[in-house]
Amino acid sequence: MTTTPAPILLQNGRILDPANGVDKTADLLIQDGVIHSISSSIDPPSDTEIIDVSDCLVAPGLVDMHVHFRDPGFPEKETIESGSRAAAAGGFTSVACLPNTDPVCDSAAVVKDILKKAERADARVYPIAAATVGMQGQALTDIDGLLAAGAIGFSDDGLPIESDKLMRDLLVRSKASGFAIYPHSEVFDLTRGGAMHDGAVSRALGIPGMPAEGETQMVERDIGLVRETGGRLHVLHVSARRTVEVIRAAKAEGLPVTCEACPHHFTLTEEDIRVYGTAAKMSPPLRTADDVEAIIEGLADGTIDAIATDHAPHTDEEKLRSFAEAPNGILGLETAVGSVFDELVEPGALSAADAIRKLTIEPARILGIDAGTLSIGAAADVTVIDPDMEWQVDAHAFASKSRNTPFHGWTMNGRAVLTVLGGRVTYRTGER
Repeated sequence: MTTTPAPILLQNGRILDPANGVDKTADLLIQDGVIHSISSSIDPPSDTEIIDVSDCLVAPGLVDMHVHFRDPGFPEKETIESGSRAAAAGGFTSVACLPNTDPVCDSAAVVKDILKKAERADARVYPIAAATVGMQGQALTDIDGLLAAGAIGFSDDGLPIESDKLMRDLLVRSKASGFAIYPHSEVFDLTRGGAMHDGAVSRALGIPGMPAEGETQMVERDIGLVRETGGRLHVLHVSARRTVEVIRAAKAEGLPVTCEACPHHFTLTEEDIRVYGTAAKMSPPLRTADDVEAIIEGLADGTIDAIATDHAPHTDEEKLRSFAEAPNGILGLETAVGSVFDELVEPGALSAADAIRKLTIEPARILGIDAGTLSIGAAADVTVIDPDMEWQVDAHAFASKSRNTPFHGWTMNGRAVLTVLGGRVTYRTGER
């Protein structure tokens, strides 16, 4: 039997709810698992836990629209349980999982299995199902059956949908049913065999490169298909200046195109591979300082709608392989807030309100989920962030099962100190 959590009163915090245009110092009362009231002075029920959050931001629970929880199939890397704990530790209450599991999330049975495992997890988990059977790019999955089972969108994860016909058909279905397509944008004919960004650093290190044009050309193709069909396209992990420019033009045209950027793509460059090696290997790869500048510009002017982590756990053994053989991906959930406040808010590229918007209501709207607000009566998914907290990243203390991050040992400013899911505290600083 599920018990209703005791009321919680968050006192004296800066209530930051971009969805409702709220930015003020006030108290927030959580009762019966929902947002009960927001006011300058609240007299709480007698059994209320009162928490002073002075000098902190009280925001809607953060929404990460791009994670890999490796469940089913790879419990040594991550599970829904451990991934959700990592989400809570990072301030995230809702996450969308990509489908590169084993078996691939291409059937109603796998979607239902994921949702069943997530029932008692520390985050709300939303499956994005495979667009093609087995992510093999040959035939579309049972779109209607997957939607009925609980999938919220479609992607072939780290594999591009290379067939023009299949992508067009998928976008036609998107237009009819309202879901978004989340493709990995890469032209393999340009990038095949590459392991990092193609440029001066790759040539100096003798590592085969992946040109940025491989990303941009696929995004251009997909935008052309959106223009034909009217389907909804969301571009995952934008990494290159030309891609930002192409998406900016598509938005100016009024096309239903959205996109996201990941913290590593506005924090690190190809030069960091000299220091961090395979810990900084990912796809799309870290690119140039100019590309980083373009990502930040795109976030600032609204071209880039959301910030997502692309949380991608791998074992130490895998990441200790040679650069060519090591898998792509880094962890992101537990360092995202620190990266955002260090790299975007503190330098003034984004206001705190704009950053919270890109971590809450914008990804929620794109995904089509009921999240990202502090509306009265809404589920009490709340994140308290101390924007000035200085802390050192310790990968060994992560809630994730994996440790693959280049940020280990970094000092960051800004951290989620309290996470509440449906009125239940799932994380608070100093507790595990």
